[in-house]
Amino acid sequence: MRLRDSLRTPWMVLKRLSAVPLVLLVLATMVFVAMRMLPGSPATSLAVGGGAASQSSAEEIAASEQRINEALGLNDSLADQYTTFLRDVLTLDLGRSFFGGNDVTGLLGDSLPATIELTVAAMLIAVLIGMVTGVLAALRKDTWIDTTTRTIGTVSFSLPWFALGVLSIVVFGVWLRWLPVIGRLPNALDYDPFTNFVLLDAILQDRPELIWPWIRHLILPATTLALSMAGFITRIVRASVLEVLSDDFVRTARMKGLSGATIMRRHVLRNSSLPIVTVLGLQFGSLLGGSVITETVFSYPGVGNLLVNGILQRDYPIVQGAALAIALLFTLVNVVVDLLYLALDPRLRKA
Repeated sequence: MRLRDSLRTPWMVLKRLSAVPLVLLVLATMVFVAMRMLPGSPATSLAVGGGAASQSSAEEIAASEQRINEALGLNDSLADQYTTFLRDVLTLDLGRSFFGGNDVTGLLGDSLPATIELTVAAMLIAVLIGMVTGVLAALRKDTWIDTTTRTIGTVSFSLPWFALGVLSIVVFGVWLRWLPVIGRLPNALDYDPFTNFVLLDAILQDRPELIWPWIRHLILPATTLALSMAGFITRIVRASVLEVLSDDFVRTARMKGLSGATIMRRHVLRNSSLPIVTVLGLQFGSLLGGSVITETVFSYPGVGNLLVNGILQRDYPIVQGAALAIALLFTLVNVVVDLLYLALDPRLRKA
């Protein structure tokens, strides 16, 4: 029995990881089809993109589009294009941008660290706010603190990201001039990325002067993402903590004379963690989706900004590569959440 139990956990991990390629295949197919159903084409954008194109006749533009489609392989059937796309993905070749010819893998390598930094920072802020306010609301149930906390959480959860982003830009960037509202680092700051994670590069390159400007540029977009999620976490934490507080083992712990802090730390938070972890895993995907909007609003150089620009230009390789990168990140996070389930609840290992 012990040998069987010891083998069960690695098998469950492998089973969860085996679903990742299938999820990526489905998403890649959906993105491939969706981009080709959109009106407009890369050839049209490229043919009329130059200033001289405005003086060209319709016949010359049409001929230019034909040549561009032929060069890009867009004259092939959808089946042939899809086969080529899947073959390239399997060989880890995401192609080159139609506009500029930059390698998509290299562009993702430059932008993905920025998105990860933004998402992790937003997650930490949201968890901190949501946990503190959720526990406080549960401990002060039906008081003005509880009512106020839930009201603020509901309002923040209801506001869309772009509205929060624009509002924060106007208030903190334009009116008060406290924080920068564009980019990831000041343009005047010399930064030669090694890993492209600013904090890590600042440590590896012994450049502490990078950290504070990076944090100042990160505060507004990360807080914009975090506020909406924090309101939802507040509600879930409050409900979960209230449910555990009414259990018999909590009353037993109080009868034994344990302090409120000890009961909260050893019993309440631990036993209410599963639904909270579930929410965090699901909301991480929501943060990735929100980063697309937030990065666009703040001109933040992440994958979301890259994706939006690719869609506007009908740059198929960029859109396909960015969507795959976001999907891979989201899927891996959900696998990690599943593994946390196994660590937090031993009963799941015997299922």
